[in-house]
Amino acid sequence: MSLAKMPEIKVLGNGRKAWSADFGSFRAKVYVPEQLPLSNIVNYGYLAPYLMVLEEQERSLEGAADFAENAGLADIARKYSGSVVFIYPALEHGWEDAPEDLFADVIANSRIHEYFTDGCVTAVNRFTGQKEGYYIRGAIFRTAVYGYGKSADYIARNLLKTVNGQFLWGPGEITPACVILDGLSVVPAPERRDIPVVSIGNSDEINAALQSTCDHLLIKESADVKQDFTDFVWKFKRWVGGLQINDDLKEMGMVQESGSVDVQTSPDNNGDDRGTPCHDIGYVAWYNEGLLEKGPLPTLLTFHGGGDSALYIAYESGWYRIAHEYRFLLISIENHLNSTATEMMELIDILKERYPIDEHRIYASGFSMGGCKTWDLYQEYPEVFAALAPMDATFEVGLNTYGQPAPKEINRSVPVPVFYAGGEETPLPELPFQAEKCHDRIRYLFEVNRLKTPYTAKYEDREHWAEPIYGISGDKEEKVYDETRDSYLTLRYFADETGTYTTVLASIIGQGHECRPHTCEEAWKFMSQFKR
Repeated sequence: MSLAKMPEIKVLGNGRKAWSADFGSFRAKVYVPEQLPLSNIVNYGYLAPYLMVLEEQERSLEGAADFAENAGLADIARKYSGSVVFIYPALEHGWEDAPEDLFADVIANSRIHEYFTDGCVTAVNRFTGQKEGYYIRGAIFRTAVYGYGKSADYIARNLLKTVNGQFLWGPGEITPACVILDGLSVVPAPERRDIPVVSIGNSDEINAALQSTCDHLLIKESADVKQDFTDFVWKFKRWVGGLQINDDLKEMGMVQESGSVDVQTSPDNNGDDRGTPCHDIGYVAWYNEGLLEKGPLPTLLTFHGGGDSALYIAYESGWYRIAHEYRFLLISIENHLNSTATEMMELIDILKERYPIDEHRIYASGFSMGGCKTWDLYQEYPEVFAALAPMDATFEVGLNTYGQPAPKEINRSVPVPVFYAGGEETPLPELPFQAEKCHDRIRYLFEVNRLKTPYTAKYEDREHWAEPIYGISGDKEEKVYDETRDSYLTLRYFADETGTYTTVLASIIGQGHECRPHTCEEAWKFMSQFKR
């Protein structure tokens, strides 16, 4: 399923690199043009299109690089710090013999995890630190498959329908986001209307067949790869089977910018930078055009889940859209598992020098391991934040994101408004009825936030709780409908000693381990009421 060792990287000059590898059922060549300045700190993989070329005839490594440059694919890859991937079947007659599941094999050997170099991902076990294989770097939900002649025929026969295989976190749909068919010799019969197609140099009969079966179709006499990408291909993403249209940030009037800060490495850092005197922390910021001139601004730090990225959490949780609508500064932290809560304090101080941050309205939220990082901030630096929204995870009280004891006495006396949410059907422990550590975390939250209603639910009695999720009913409760998922978010409000609702315990019907935009928007509406 993966390479056992890192492939040999060939340096081509001018910052360009390439490598090739045999994956058993297919051979791959990966061409990596020069990358963006911060690409070693900020993971652009989430936004980078997976430019997959199914070669009609197998080229040399240098020939593939030349093709990528001459066709314009390399320029697209440069813009996103991505690569161009060339695929050829490991069969005598190439695409004529290629099995239907060859594409699924390629996708199974593709990932966008945080450890990557030169177009190759290193799979690392977060808990043991052991390397578990090497993969082609590619965002499989942005796969644009380029076919020429016989390889275009392969696409027409096998990929214009629902394709299943290995998705990001397990088995799922891997249907391409877009296909480019150049020089077909077969008349396609798409089984799905929502597969975008670029038809290049094909007959009237072929184009008529596509027009009658495709909702998204671009017909060209000849290819202009860069322009075709800008006009059509870039728009599409396929997430959990559904086709999505990417937002145009320029049209929205939003700025997205990357940056990094250099911080001193704290003694409790147990990540990749432990033992170093200092290290870089990358981030991506979003804000409306002209907003910085209207500061000081409410600011939200957000932390991604394990294996994800700053871009991933901002887009998949919808935080960038929420920042646009509610007019706040969003800063998503890259690879935060290599940084500590203490280092986050230095990062915030540096960010205050770059952006007009209102120090009385600093908020933080995170998903999964990012939720654990948010709990670290609650435990270690509560006085900095106006409110917090950890989601979908916790370690035991007193432990940090590394599963180690916090480096300082944890917070026992400084209340911080908290919005906590978890999925009711998650395979991982998020809610009190699912694990004792979740139950204990909520009890700790009740004590520190000085809530009027005591948390008396006992974990050992969970099967008999009258309120089956948290073991306690809210002082006030509300159910909010999420029409995008046909689901309900249940909000349980708890008041502190002054009668102010400072804590919300939420759960989402039918949700697994994920962070939904609907929940994040409700979290912001709650958090933004508070100032420090």
